[in-house]
Amino acid sequence: MIAALKTRLFPVSGKDANVMQVKAQTNEMGILDHIEKIVELSKENGIDGCLDDGQDHLDYIAGKLGISPLQAALFAHFMESGTDIIIGIGDIAEALKCSKLRMIKYTNDCEELERKKLIRCRRDGNSVMYRVPRDVIDSIRKHNEFRPRKDENLGIEQFFDAIERIFDERENDELTPVVMREELLDLMNQNTHLAFCKTVKRHKLFNEDLMVLLRFCHLFANNNDDNISSHDISLLYGNSFECRRVSKYLSNGSHHLMEMELIEHANSDGFVRSESWKLSEKAKKEFLFELDLQENRCKKDLVMHDDIKAKKMFYNSRETADIEKLTSLLQEENYRRIQERLEGKGMRKGFACLFSGGPGTGKTETAYQIARQTKRNIMMVDISEIKSMWYGESEKKIKEIFDTYRATVDSSAIAPILLFNEADAIIGRRKEFSRTGRSSIDQTENTIQNIILQEMENLSGILIATTNLAQNMDGAFERRFLYKIVFDKPGAESRKGIWQAMLPDLPMDNVGELSGRFELSGGQIENIARKVEVDDIINGGGLSMDTLVRYCKDELQSSLGACEKRIGFSS
Repeated sequence: MIAALKTRLFPVSGKDANVMQVKAQTNEMGILDHIEKIVELSKENGIDGCLDDGQDHLDYIAGKLGISPLQAALFAHFMESGTDIIIGIGDIAEALKCSKLRMIKYTNDCEELERKKLIRCRRDGNSVMYRVPRDVIDSIRKHNEFRPRKDENLGIEQFFDAIERIFDERENDELTPVVMREELLDLMNQNTHLAFCKTVKRHKLFNEDLMVLLRFCHLFANNNDDNISSHDISLLYGNSFECRRVSKYLSNGSHHLMEMELIEHANSDGFVRSESWKLSEKAKKEFLFELDLQENRCKKDLVMHDDIKAKKMFYNSRETADIEKLTSLLQEENYRRIQERLEGKGMRKGFACLFSGGPGTGKTETAYQIARQTKRNIMMVDISEIKSMWYGESEKKIKEIFDTYRATVDSSAIAPILLFNEADAIIGRRKEFSRTGRSSIDQTENTIQNIILQEMENLSGILIATTNLAQNMDGAFERRFLYKIVFDKPGAESRKGIWQAMLPDLPMDNVGELSGRFELSGGQIENIARKVEVDDIINGGGLSMDTLVRYCKDELQSSLGACEKRIGFSS
């Protein structure tokens, strides 16, 4: 109102009027609007033009975030380019129309943005990449300013979530060892009410010992990891010498935490493994009693046997005998007796089983039904999750899977089944490298396979792997599977049973005709039965033999087409 009155009483020149109009508009804009204007100005006129013509926008952002106008210009472009993907200095230089050399001059300003936690920097060798964290984006969107996340007065589960976040950022090279330690210490100091933090304080641990203990507690509490190696603790240090020094003390048992009986050597089948370690039971009881780990470890990622619905399966005579034998062996009383006998004779006591055969032949469902009948839960492995985009992440995931399974076996009255469904991608023939070199993908796949082979050697539970392409399996894997069951397409008699089970109202003469004319798998017959049910719901009218015949032909044609595609793309 006062500004309007002044304008009427004291008319201003055209230039001043434009300035006042811009300022009025500026006051009505939010921080995202100012960022957008800065990006537009710098793309048009470069960084220098932006600093000259965008002062009001830069001052607004600088005031909101507590940074300099130059840092505001840089941050605007990090927001523009780095919200979905990580970006490099070259990308920012191109957007600001300046040289990469000039961007090096702005390194200190980027580090200040990083220190204020407005951006994250990933340093991988000579490569430096940036991103804007999701919590920064959300805070600016919701509050028109950045309100740093407060990790104080947390519950114990949120506390360990925060520890995991810090270690993940360190693993992604977004935190230096020094900054990681600072953030972990800050987290501890902001949550002194937790029994975990009180226990740590009572033990009066030095900084390095505290970091090692936090790493071990995180790996056990968040990853169920009771088999920790030098690789797992290497990220605590900025150079390999420090890591080797600590690993040496751990290996020979002279590390301070081992003398305090908080860390001990891991073991496998009664043999101490000098190059791997774990939290002692004493440490778990003293530090982690607030977490209900036992229940979480038993139920995490498990399909409970009593949730599996009974399903009548139809096999050919050979498969029936093999499956009945395996089901009998995995009944708990027989399983324990066999394990004791094998262990007594110094033989491997793990059960590794391979189910191979074409799609729809009942491999996965058989594993489920065996689990139901033997009262064993299933730990299902998603193969697609193992194939990670980051080099080294796949090895970590496969190791975590076996560590989790081992911990679950130890904490369960009846050993669960570890199920690798559609395992073709990880048990196929290992890559042979030519003289010209090797790809990182091939190296990663071979490393994964070596880890699995070693874990199968030390397996003390039950592993079932299913595959459609047993002929492509590496010989080293084939030798490690104690039981191998091949699932052929059902014969005519088995197909009759499947048709009757799926469509009980189908007349017997029609059952006989369909079973004789079409060599379909159980999965294909189930698909047809589902189509019939859908037709009945929508249109009514009951079963039509002409429709069934057409559906059978469609299933055969689609499977033939899939086969042709596989052949066409094979090398």
